[in-house]
Amino acid sequence: MLGQRAGSVIDRSACVWRMNNAPTAGFEADVGTRTSVRVVSHTSVPLLRQKQQHYFGEANETIYVIWGPYRNMRRDGKGATYNELRQMARNYPHAKIYVTTEERMNYCDKVFQRETGKDRAQSGTYLSTGWFTLLLAMDVCHKIHIFGMINDTYCSFHRAEGRKKVPYHYYEAGSRDECAEYAIHENALYGGHRFITEKTVFAKWAKNHNIIFSHPASIYPESGS
Repeated sequence: MLGQRAGSVIDRSACVWRMNNAPTAGFEADVGTRTSVRVVSHTSVPLLRQKQQHYFGEANETIYVIWGPYRNMRRDGKGATYNELRQMARNYPHAKIYVTTEERMNYCDKVFQRETGKDRAQSGTYLSTGWFTLLLAMDVCHKIHIFGMINDTYCSFHRAEGRKKVPYHYYEAGSRDECAEYAIHENALYGGHRFITEKTVFAKWAKNHNIIFSHPASIYPESGS
């Protein structure tokens, strides 16, 4: 996304979704300024806590959807992430904070098994925030425009083409290269995000849903065209 100056296009969208703690400040020209919905992993909640006023202050109209496994989100006093969110909700009573249910988490697992033929837990896979975000977006949006997501063959194809390396997160200059990060996760025996596998599934969904991908451009069929 860096240098693409897509911010004005993104801000013109009826609803702007972002993931985890991805910032806009300092990157407005490339990613825009608005955030309607922010889908956040349980592992990224501590990052939100570090800037509570920024994320949950009264002037912020963003809807937050937090996902995580039952052990973190249980509501019997033993769910660490859920307890943390409850406290932030008390501190900021106007904040719009929602958590995924155990049923929703199981549904996302079932979709992964249906699409890949593999049991998520048995294969040592952790679903990504992108997986949860796109499934939720397909439930509520009639058209989806995704910015800054490569396809499943981008890294292997561009390795031979001398591609320019870019950081895994646009806001973490100098961090590990995006394709290197994907390779580490894809090949992990346990606990890895299967980013490339997920992108193969996203390509399939794009053929049947109104989904467009930009930057890189034209990497998936534009079913909305």
